[in-house]
Amino acid sequence: MGNKSNARSMMIEAGVPVVPGSKEPILSDEEALKNAKDIGYPVMIKASAGGGGRGIRIVRNEEELLSSLNTAKTEAKAAFGDDTMYMEKYLENPRHVEIQILADNYGNIVYLGERDCSIQRRNQKVLEEAPCPIMTPELRKKMGEAAIKGAKFVGYKNAGTIEFLLDKNNNFYFMEMNTRIQVEHPITEFVTGIDLIKEQIKIASGEKLSFTQEDIEIKGNAIECRINAEDPEKDFRPSPGKIDGLFVPGGLGVRVDSLLYDGYKIPPNYDSMVAKLVVYGKNREEAINKMRRALGEFLIGGIKTNIDYQFNIINNNEFIKGSYDTGFIARNHK
Repeated sequence: MGNKSNARSMMIEAGVPVVPGSKEPILSDEEALKNAKDIGYPVMIKASAGGGGRGIRIVRNEEELLSSLNTAKTEAKAAFGDDTMYMEKYLENPRHVEIQILADNYGNIVYLGERDCSIQRRNQKVLEEAPCPIMTPELRKKMGEAAIKGAKFVGYKNAGTIEFLLDKNNNFYFMEMNTRIQVEHPITEFVTGIDLIKEQIKIASGEKLSFTQEDIEIKGNAIECRINAEDPEKDFRPSPGKIDGLFVPGGLGVRVDSLLYDGYKIPPNYDSMVAKLVVYGKNREEAINKMRRALGEFLIGGIKTNIDYQFNIINNNEFIKGSYDTGFIARNHK
């Protein structure tokens, strides 16, 4: 399931809704041209082994297809050592909603609600929240059961995330599966009270899940902001360097996952994320207010960060209303 092209094929076989696209990996220019014509433009070229927004290109016409394909292949080869590609129909500005699951070694699988990861830059998540602002109990049940159906079909064991695209009519389509714990797992832990890392260890130790689907209840709201060493005013250019002054926010319902300390030198070799700022509130309004305060208190001196940029997102009317989608940053970044 970690291979996105294989995962698509298996989910089609399992009967899980999938974004229209290529049924097999694309191995030649001729196959790429034929698939794009059959699917209909715009299409999205994606690396089978991809992740973190790498090896992805949106193609709106035949003239730019092959150059985009070759660029994506080169990027995927450098990032993952694998330039196998596949293709999907590009859905304009859907929501990106993922379902967290836990599966033990005895066939027990549960879903722990959803996370809305629609606020993205270059297909890389920037801010996530749980639950999704437009989710209904009926839609959550449908998406959760589809996630479990897919996981059972492949005999999955472990914590994992089934990612869906959700269109404006609440139709959802399987996009990919993350066969691991994810960056944004703390917001699910806040709203369910379940420690996902502890559950992973228990599953790996051969223990059965100690709870059933009926035991899982979503309470309150949680938001996570990914704090990156980058300069939003210069096209998010990475900002490595030495930390000179650090103040980390705290308080009830505030969690910061980070290895930063005053004097630490951020190297240029890795992903730019340096901290995860997570808040929990009894409702969405309280969570937003806590995030405003926490971002206002967070100080990382000596480098550029996206803290102020995250503050602007939190205060954006589109975000406050919960009406955003994956086109949010493209519409609002100046």
